[in-house]
Amino acid sequence: MAVPSTSRALAPRRPAWVESWSHKVTTAEAAVRRVRSGHRVFIGSGAATPRKLVEALCARSADLADVEVIHIMTLGAAPYSSRALEGHFRHAALFIGSNVREAVQAGDADYIPVHLSDVPRLFRSRQRPIDVALITVSEPRPDGTCTLGASVDVVRAAVDSADIVIAEVNPRMPETSGDAVVRVEDLDGLVPHTAELPELPRASVDAIAERIGKHIARLIEDGSTIQAGIGSIPDAALAALCEKKDLGVHTEMLSDGMIDLIEQGIVTNTRKALDPGKTVTSFVLGMRRAYDFVDGNADVLFRSTEYTNNPEIIARQPQMVAINGAVEVDLTGQVCADSIGPTFYSGFGGQVDFIRGAARSPGGRPIIALPSTVHADEISRIVPRLTPGAGVVTNRADVRFVVTEYGVADLHGKSVRERAMALIQIAHPRFRPWLMREAKAARLVYPDQREPSEAGPLYPEQWEGWITARDGTRVFLRPVKPQDEDLVKEFFYGLSPETIYLRYAGIRKTMPHEERLRLVSIDYESEMTLVAVTMEEGHDRIVGIGTYIVNPGTNEAETAFMVADAFQGRGIGTSLFRRLADIARTKGLRSLVAYVLPDNLSMFRVLKKSGLSIRADEQTGRVEALLG
Repeated sequence: MAVPSTSRALAPRRPAWVESWSHKVTTAEAAVRRVRSGHRVFIGSGAATPRKLVEALCARSADLADVEVIHIMTLGAAPYSSRALEGHFRHAALFIGSNVREAVQAGDADYIPVHLSDVPRLFRSRQRPIDVALITVSEPRPDGTCTLGASVDVVRAAVDSADIVIAEVNPRMPETSGDAVVRVEDLDGLVPHTAELPELPRASVDAIAERIGKHIARLIEDGSTIQAGIGSIPDAALAALCEKKDLGVHTEMLSDGMIDLIEQGIVTNTRKALDPGKTVTSFVLGMRRAYDFVDGNADVLFRSTEYTNNPEIIARQPQMVAINGAVEVDLTGQVCADSIGPTFYSGFGGQVDFIRGAARSPGGRPIIALPSTVHADEISRIVPRLTPGAGVVTNRADVRFVVTEYGVADLHGKSVRERAMALIQIAHPRFRPWLMREAKAARLVYPDQREPSEAGPLYPEQWEGWITARDGTRVFLRPVKPQDEDLVKEFFYGLSPETIYLRYAGIRKTMPHEERLRLVSIDYESEMTLVAVTMEEGHDRIVGIGTYIVNPGTNEAETAFMVADAFQGRGIGTSLFRRLADIARTKGLRSLVAYVLPDNLSMFRVLKKSGLSIRADEQTGRVEALLG
């Protein structure tokens, strides 16, 4: 955290508002004398932490006993949480920031696990009544109002419900809108104090975060509304959205990365169902540029977390995308995000609020993103089971997309077996054999499931891509994945007897598990299988399969493909074959060979439309497509 040098001269003269509200103006030392032993004292959040008041409060610790200090994340020192002031103050953390983490972990401070959307109710219902609120505000205006500036979040509810509200007035605090507006007459003390706001430099984005960000960006469609938090992965995801259009913002935190998108015209907020034209947030945290951006900006609407983090409100935004992190994810999809084993580290924050809201949004995308490993690839963050003592923040029923640098696992509506297979696929290759062994031991997957090797194969995402069928249907072509076995089963049993006969040159009524397993468990080198996938009400459906198997002795590969009956005649088979040919060409293969029944006219049409040189033997049905 850096506190910059003053970027403009600090006003030496006495501001006009001091005269207008002289009966409320006081010093920090005098103001905090209103705090009594046994009080519960709320401290304002983030960049609006009233550091002068905090300093004054702790300076009179000898006069106080059993004062509870409560807040979410604050910036700057938190001396009230030190062991030296034990008995005078005890902190209750609604979110464990870096300045109080040591105290919480040592048992010198308390942790209250709570959703950020629910914190205001704790105050308003008097379950956790606030005796004194210490906050920071912008300078009073001629109309008798000031604003909560950079942080509205839970501060609004604390101000509304506290018995006494003391405000540090900082001319460097931006004037913000919405729930940020406060009447000066409702404040019990004004403490002038000019100071630069603490800044949060952007996290460095390494190659892993960049790859994760690109995977996330591929899940986000034009017109989506975005929520993202702090860190290199959210920053990387936002940076990867540079080609999107008409995005919206509904978030608990506004960051420099989101401001970049607004200034570039990528965020327009025009397609939002709620608050169209407005960027909605509960607090802003970043560099000074971010505070200047929101200063007097009517297009940025600050709301309490009662609104921004309300899952019902979030769900009303179509195509809501929530991007959140995790410490670890187990093979069933349970997410630990607030602890490292039994050691508390952060808090619930707004993760579950936004994950649940986005999951219920039409076209919504709830995303959990994390690197696959930690400590220089020594520890996997995809684990067979959560570390003993680890807490579940987001339960397995709420999780949908999990993203690492190795890809995306879509868990929604999937069985535990399918989840385990999908998560192993996006784990670091070094840990995949171990994860598969553990999954087998726990009976999460089939006993005969193939164990991947540490050397790979890595999923070749470069061969993914969208096509448009002749009727306008959007179809996604991609290499098959081990977790596709059930989709392959559904595809096969949906085929007509005629289509099956033409593909297999005979009558087949079943495709047993062993055969499906072989089809989806490939090395992407000696074998390649592509699937054509449509999205139906948010769920994948395979509508075509194309495959080849390399014959190393002849430098050619035998190929075959089939398309679901309802999707035949739309060009999907041709696209599958052309993509297979492109892949085979990069592998140095000379040709693709198919064996075709004489009455399989559709197969002949696909081969002829491929644009390749074709050699056909009518007697054997052997058709060779030359790749040179």
